[in-house]
Amino acid sequence: MPVDIVKSISLAGAWGAMGILAASDGSSTHPHLNALIRGEAPLRDLADAVHHIARLHGRHPGLIDHARHHAVRPLEQDWIEAAADAFVGERTRLVRLSAAAGPLPRTPGHAESESAAAAQRHALDMLAQSDRAGCATGAAIALAIDWVSIRAMLDLAAANFGVLPSPAALPIAAETVSVVDALIREPALERAMLFGAQQLFAQHRALWDLLEARASARQRG
Repeated sequence: MPVDIVKSISLAGAWGAMGILAASDGSSTHPHLNALIRGEAPLRDLADAVHHIARLHGRHPGLIDHARHHAVRPLEQDWIEAAADAFVGERTRLVRLSAAAGPLPRTPGHAESESAAAAQRHALDMLAQSDRAGCATGAAIALAIDWVSIRAMLDLAAANFGVLPSPAALPIAAETVSVVDALIREPALERAMLFGAQQLFAQHRALWDLLEARASARQRG
C-alpha cells in the first residue's frame, strides 16, 4: 500500500521534519483516498476523483512547471527539471483517464463544490509561484510524495475504465529523500520548504474531504 511506502521512508529519518509531515498530513492517510485505492467505492466516486485530480493537476503549466522557475540551487533545479519532464506523461494520462471515465457524476450541491475546487486551483497556483526561496520546491516535493498514493488510485481507475497501464516516471522516493536531506541543511530553506509542503498537503486533504462529501451527497440523493 502507498501509505506503507511513505511511512517507511519517514521512519528511516533520512529527511527529518519533511518525512514526519508527509506521514502525518499526506494524502496517504486520508480514508476516502484509501477506500478508492482498495476498490471499496462505487465507480462513480472513482470517476469523480479522476476528474477533480485532472482539474487540479492536469493543466499546463502546472505546479511543478511554475516551481522550476523559482529553484536556485543546482540540486534543487535538477530534481525539479526531472520531475517536470516526468509530469508531462502524467498530465497526458490524466486527460485520457478523464475522457475514459465519462462525464462528471451528477452531485447535489455541485455549484458549491465547483467553487471550492476553483479556490484550490488558485491556491496551488499562488503557492507554486511564491518568491520565498524553497517554498515552491517544497510544494513540488510534496506533490511527488503524494503522487505515490494518487497514482495508485489512478492505476485502479485505468484498469476499470479501459486505459492501458503505464509506469510512473516521477523521481523515485530515494532520489527525493536525498534532495530533501541535502537542502534542509539550511534552516531558512527548510522552513520555507516545509511551509510549501504543508500547504500542498492541506490542499490535497481538502480535495479528498470535498470528494468524500460529494460521494455522501450522491448516496443521500
